[in-house]
Parts: sequence; C-alpha cells; structure tokens
Amino acid sequence: MASWNSIHLEVTYEVLGWIAFVSWSFSFYPQVILNYRRKSVVGLNFDFLVLNMTKHSSYLVYNAVMFFSPTVQRQYHEKYGFKEMIPVAANDVAFSVHAVALTAFTLFQVLIYEHGNQKVSKTCIAITTAILVSAVVCVIIASPKHSWLWLISVFNTIQVIMTAIKYIPQAVMNFRRKSTVGWSIGNILLDLLGGMLNFAQMGVQSIDQDTWVNFYGNFGKTLLSLEVVFFDLLFIFQHYILYPAKKEERNQTIVQERIGPLIKSPNNSVSTNV
Repeated sequence: MASWNSIHLEVTYEVLGWIAFVSWSFSFYPQVILNYRRKSVVGLNFDFLVLNMTKHSSYLVYNAVMFFSPTVQRQYHEKYGFKEMIPVAANDVAFSVHAVALTAFTLFQVLIYEHGNQKVSKTCIAITTAILVSAVVCVIIASPKHSWLWLISVFNTIQVIMTAIKYIPQAVMNFRRKSTVGWSIGNILLDLLGGMLNFAQMGVQSIDQDTWVNFYGNFGKTLLSLEVVFFDLLFIFQHYILYPAKKEERNQTIVQERIGPLIKSPNNSVSTNV
C-alpha cells in the first residue's frame, strides 16, 4: 500500500482538500439564500438543477464506493499498481454527500417559490432518462464478472459528462435574458475556488509520489476541476462584463417577479418576466 514520502506534502494535501470541500460546499448556499430572500427561483435554470442532481449523485456513487470498498480498491491497485494511492480522499466523499443534499433542497425551493413560466425541458428529461437507463444496463453487465472498478468508472464518466453540459442551459438562459439576476455569483466564485484547490490537491499528491497516475487514474476528478474552472470563468464574464446589473435594476426585477403573476394579459394568460 502506498504511503506519503513527505509529511509536509501530506499535510498540504489534506489542508487543500478540506478547504476545497468548504469552498465547494458553501458554494451552494448563496443560491439557496438568494432564493429564500426573493421568494422566487426565476432566473435559476431548472435544467441546470436536474442535470446537477444527476451529476452529483453519480459522483457520490464513485467517491463513496472507491473510498470505502476494499474490493474496488484492490481492483484499482491491480490495474494501476499496488504502490499507487487511492485517488479519492475523505473530503471528496463529504463533498458529494453535501452536494446531493443541497441540490435536493434547491429543487424543493423550486416547488414552493415563484417560478414564472419556467419548467424542465424535454431535452433535459430525455438526457436524464438516458443516463439512468445506461446506468442500470451497466450494473447488469458488471454484476456477473464483478467488474466493480469498471462500473464506478462509468459513474465517474457520467459525472464528467454531466458537468460538461449542466452549465450550458444556465449560460444560454443568461444570454437570452441579457441578465444574471436570480443566478448567484457567490455560488460561482466559491465554485471556482474549489475547482482550483481540487486541482492543486491532485498536483501535490503527484509531486509526492513522483507520478501522474492519480490524474489519469481518476480522470473524472481531473476533468471536473478543469470544467468547473472554464464554466465559472464564463459566468464571471457574463455577470461582471456582459450583463452587469445595478442595485436598482436588481430590485426592479425582483418586484416584477412578485407582481407579475397577478397581472393578466388581454388573453387572460399570466404575464412573466422570463
């Protein structure tokens, strides 16, 4: 079983990991608080939430099984070498559990707060259904041969794919509205910090072990960090450069969201601002 060569790098690894955990975990709260204060989820894309739940659920399966299962750890060492360290840390598991819980709570807010005419798209439903069916098929394929490492790698691949596409509906929605009102920038800033620290944590482990195996041995974590950084920078560009909103404009949008459902158009349809 592999061990750390430098106590200083081991401590650095743990510190970076738990700071990333705190940053990524707290990144969920600005959006939850914003929804609560506005009593509205207008501006928050529902496709993003559904895809995000699929992504984090898949990542939880991968992290929890890799971290707790001796069988999967043995299969990992047989494939990559018994001197290699398991690429999943305790903070990865803790983050996944927290992410699933907070995403579920945000979905609950969608049910109780004003949402205008927003709804989950048919495309999102089709993607989510296809992912679930694929996961079930892979479980059936893996079971006879006990290919558990391959199976959780599938879930890792799913979370990579979902990370790549989950941000797209929100980015497009911001572009169409020419506004980021309702989409918390605090979420993005903390998410960006977590992604950068997560990548740095993997780098520290690679330096200590003098190998890059943990990058391609856990390609999901590697790609996750890169994807997060890319899309977060895009959202920051949208929020601060393309569609900067003054305080009075934000307040006006909130008022319109609250009174909009009370205003009837001539054809008796509900008027919304999205």
